[in-house]
Amino acid sequence: MIPVEYFLILSTLLFFIGVFGFVTRRNLIAMLISVELVLNAVDINFTVFNRLLFPDQLEGFFFTLFSIGVAAAETAVAVAIIINVFRRFHSDQVNSIENMRL
Repeated sequence: MIPVEYFLILSTLLFFIGVFGFVTRRNLIAMLISVELVLNAVDINFTVFNRLLFPDQLEGFFFTLFSIGVAAAETAVAVAIIINVFRRFHSDQVNSIENMRL
């Protein structure tokens, strides 16, 4: 059996890689992937702490499934927004959106 600490180290690495990618990237797709990495780290934490604290119950797994569903919906909406931004400004960089007018 794999120790719990390995899963927590993995989720910590995923979280900080996602935060670093979100802060440093200016590409909208790369920023979306970074947000997904952060959400995956949260999902790993849900399952690990559920298995550690309540081994006979499944609440953490249900939270993880719900989080995956929300992440899929968020990704679909974000990709639609990115496609519209690309059609309008012919660029997928954050700098191209800064000059939008109301």
